Amino acid sequence: MILECKEVSVQYRVYREKERLLRWTLLNLLRGRHHHETFWALDRVSFAVKPGETFGIIGENGSGKSTLLKIIAGIVKPDRGTITTRGRVSAILELGAGFQPDLTGRENVFLNGAIMGLSRADIARKLDDIIAFSELDAFIDMPVKFYSSGMYMRLGFAIAVHVDPDLLVIDEVLAVGDESFQHRCFEKINEFKRKGKTILFVSHDLGAVRKLCQRAVWLQRGKVAALGSTEKVIDHYRGQIQEQQNKDLEVTHQAILDEVKERWGTREVELTSVAFTDDKGQERYQFLTGETVVVLIEYFAHIRVHQPVFGTAIYRSDGVHINGPNTKTANHLIASIEGPGRLRQIMPHIQLLPGTYYFSAVVYDYSCKHPYDHHERLYPFTIIEGGTREHEGCVQLPVIWQHEDTPLQL
Repeated sequence: MILECKEVSVQYRVYREKERLLRWTLLNLLRGRHHHETFWALDRVSFAVKPGETFGIIGENGSGKSTLLKIIAGIVKPDRGTITTRGRVSAILELGAGFQPDLTGRENVFLNGAIMGLSRADIARKLDDIIAFSELDAFIDMPVKFYSSGMYMRLGFAIAVHVDPDLLVIDEVLAVGDESFQHRCFEKINEFKRKGKTILFVSHDLGAVRKLCQRAVWLQRGKVAALGSTEKVIDHYRGQIQEQQNKDLEVTHQAILDEVKERWGTREVELTSVAFTDDKGQERYQFLTGETVVVLIEYFAHIRVHQPVFGTAIYRSDGVHINGPNTKTANHLIASIEGPGRLRQIMPHIQLLPGTYYFSAVVYDYSCKHPYDHHERLYPFTIIEGGTREHEGCVQLPVIWQHEDTPLQL
């Protein structure tokens, strides 16, 4: 193994507000008082990475990812457990890590190379390639304290990938770069993979983790929540996030419904419940583009109502009106209703693109002029990334591309 983590644990102290003042700290030390709390940033984390493997680390902010990377890079020592690395480790951590702000970009290249164990002659041979990759020719002799975050990232990545590491550790810093540079970075990562180099890749971009990594670990509150193939780990992670967001949306949904700010009608017929499920009947408020969405609408008719019309609508979070079907235009005529009942609306393979949406549900008389009960945008749901690579606009439409290699005849 090129990297082995065995029961790695790190404990941090969180001091109360008063303890930030030096005089309070000194007084408490003299009195033997320690007003602080402790928490485990990492708690018995164990995994191993094989040579030539691209290994992913995922998790929400505060899950312990950055602390783990600092241990692997040798910046932080664990309180418990052991970590073993073999060969040269090159790490791209938070912006500016390892840079001396008063030194120029060129001087920082030599400094970082020396820290990684390269001789000055080795660094000099690689210098032109590092500068060319970073595209900082015009700024390389400027103190890095004047660099933007993107320039920091360019130089840091260029150094890291040109020192010929055995283990390359990449944190979320790639998100800072522009699209063109990110593309070049991923090309370089793929080049490393082809050469059989080992890569530790940390990102919130699950699509990139899925594409690059064979295996992954999911950290949750400092502990290993899942370890194994990238597909299975990401599926577990998405499932947990989806479950939590569903709960949050349910709370929001109920709060909005309780306030009834956008509800009107004479209430001869009342809409008593609106819920979303998938095609298996599982209640959800979060879906992928292309999944089937089922809406269950329950009602209670206090009197017999002839030929009621039920309708719905979807709005994007910025107010764009997506659709507005109803039972009348669909020729789904309902003769009469009285007492409790339920209506099911099925949206097979929903083509909405990722975003937050608000659902309206209504019931009117046959003329569609008299509202019995109108719930305007009371029901939020989300479409999450993962079902499509498209992001522009509101919906994904079927498109067929055709290419003809015949010159246009004028």
